[in-house]
Amino acid sequence: MSRLAVYPGSFDPITRGHEDLIRRGLVFADRIIVAITTSGAKAPLFTIDERVGLARAALGADARIEVRAFDGLLVEFARQVGATMIVRGLRYVSDFEYEYQMALMNRKLAGEIETVFLVPAIDLTYLSSSLVREVARFGADVGDLVHPAVSAALRGKSGDA
Repeated sequence: MSRLAVYPGSFDPITRGHEDLIRRGLVFADRIIVAITTSGAKAPLFTIDERVGLARAALGADARIEVRAFDGLLVEFARQVGATMIVRGLRYVSDFEYEYQMALMNRKLAGEIETVFLVPAIDLTYLSSSLVREVARFGADVGDLVHPAVSAALRGKSGDA
């Protein structure tokens, strides 16, 4: 029986930190679906199609990793695809309270789906999509923070392409 995990987020854009957690998540799951939300409180820089395309470019052709857009409750999406695990990243202690609350709500809604927390590599802990967007907006090189396709897309959004 194959173990399927879902790694959800807005991925606006996907960063090297996300890539690290996705690949390390394969220690616990045979396959991971990177589930990119179409909804949320954030106003994304990239469209959902752009975010899906950039995630696919960044993650390459690993057959164990699939990238899909979703809308609605995460646990409903996880049930729909047959996932038994949700992978979440914890960078800071401040992330824990929100992530813990979400994990408990997800357990209440879908007790059969476990949440697994992963800590990013130490050299990627500071990294977030919003920080990458902000640095790129001011023209700084983000080439070591994101995949080259993402770096090019960020330059295109800032008009420096």
